[in-house]
Amino acid sequence: MAQQTTVTLTDDLDGTKAAETVRFGLDGRSYEIDLNKRNAAALRKALGEFTAAARKVRGGRPAAKPAAAAAPAKVDAKAVREWAAANGITVSARGRIPSDVVEKYEAAAG
Repeated sequence: MAQQTTVTLTDDLDGTKAAETVRFGLDGRSYEIDLNKRNAAALRKALGEFTAAARKVRGGRPAAKPAAAAAPAKVDAKAVREWAAANGITVSARGRIPSDVVEKYEAAAG
């Protein structure tokens, strides 16, 4: 048995049958709305004065974000734990070593 699926666009403003999907952008955001012919014309008319005076821009990639600060250099966890034990500082045998202990180790190691 054959099946047929029908998709009907509905005007997002008034619920009537839509004729088209209109795409537009504002403040760096893109929008799309399904509209009948009358509402699509009204939208274009409302924006017409502004689009006539505006500059057209090319689509493209957004501006690059600034690079994140470089991660601190990794330290040898085993060496830090051995140094801490030898200097009476308690650290867990596994897991993250507290930053103040790493700083003390680096200061002592020179």
